[in-house]
Amino acid sequence: MPRTEAANQQIRDAQRAKILDAAWTVFAQKGRVATMADVAAAAGVSYGLAYRHFANKEALFHALLEESLQASAAAFAHFQERPGTPGEHLTALITALVESRRSHPERSQLLAHVLGDGATPPEVRNQAFQVGRAFQELLRLLVVEGQALGEVRTADPDQLVTAVMAMLDGLSRLPVTSPDRFHHHFPEARIILSMLMPGA
Repeated sequence: MPRTEAANQQIRDAQRAKILDAAWTVFAQKGRVATMADVAAAAGVSYGLAYRHFANKEALFHALLEESLQASAAAFAHFQERPGTPGEHLTALITALVESRRSHPERSQLLAHVLGDGATPPEVRNQAFQVGRAFQELLRLLVVEGQALGEVRTADPDQLVTAVMAMLDGLSRLPVTSPDRFHHHFPEARIILSMLMPGA
């Protein structure tokens, strides 16, 4: 009995997801010099199947970026809406970001490639910067509100935000610059939080 269109669509969706999962790792490791053949090999699919889902490498690369930026924007909006004190929000946000760098380092590495690559289209670079700016604004808001309630240590909020951003950026690069340290000495979120919150 032939498959239904719904069953065929499920197969196509699964194939596309498999290719995207492989592409995260390949692009994070090689940047924009990675090829469709590299991605197909990593996904365990044929070269032709990869092209059936994505017209070219640029289309695949942009699909990854769009997925990442949309997920980041949705996550930041969620943190602003959830109940709790600024200190609780800050703890949840930093913990989630640190753990994502531990469990899915390829995602933050890909964004680093995007921002550092002069060949990245301006609209993609601007989208990435907008998400980054939204995160910095959210982080600063939580720091300022937390300071008003005595949950966050008294210090220049912009310096605190800059320090946190620098540490997160360093954790994003750690798998490449020092893989042994990444695997054996990756810091817990509470270490970063202790810089912001004396009781963390």
